[in-house]
Amino acid sequence: MKALASGFFTLFRHLFRSPVTEQYPEYKRALPLRSRARIILTRDPDGDERCVGCYLCSAVCPVSCISMQSAEREDGRRYARWFRINFARCIYCGFCEEACPTLAIQLTPDFKFCQDDILKLVYEKEDLLVDHGGKNRDYNFYQHAGVTMGGDKGTHTNEQEPVDIKSNFP
Repeated sequence: MKALASGFFTLFRHLFRSPVTEQYPEYKRALPLRSRARIILTRDPDGDERCVGCYLCSAVCPVSCISMQSAEREDGRRYARWFRINFARCIYCGFCEEACPTLAIQLTPDFKFCQDDILKLVYEKEDLLVDHGGKNRDYNFYQHAGVTMGGDKGTHTNEQEPVDIKSNFP
């Protein structure tokens, strides 16, 4: 009985208050720190694009809104020849950001990109690339992996000496 009375008390307390309406264009509410909206493609500290065209983001996308084609440069570095996201289908789940091994895809809190024409919501690589590293400005995937080594095993940056498996025998 106490719960019923408490519920009615809350109802009558809010019933006679004036509604609170936020006027959106003039008043912009602060978004949470981890809000997810517009997707961007970031660059590494050297200025090259981080995307290596591994197709993990398109594979993990539940609505299949990401498509790309990979290619390889003369120096052996992979990149996405073209990269396309259909924001009309995107549900902003963040799976693509979590799956990306190079931190190339990042979701920003920018949510104001409405269009009258649905075909204008298909963004190409040129529309998504930004000139900074996003949340991880100092991370460079190709300093640690993804390049052909010129020397022997154990000579790459921060790489340990290889283990001699014969030394593990009794």
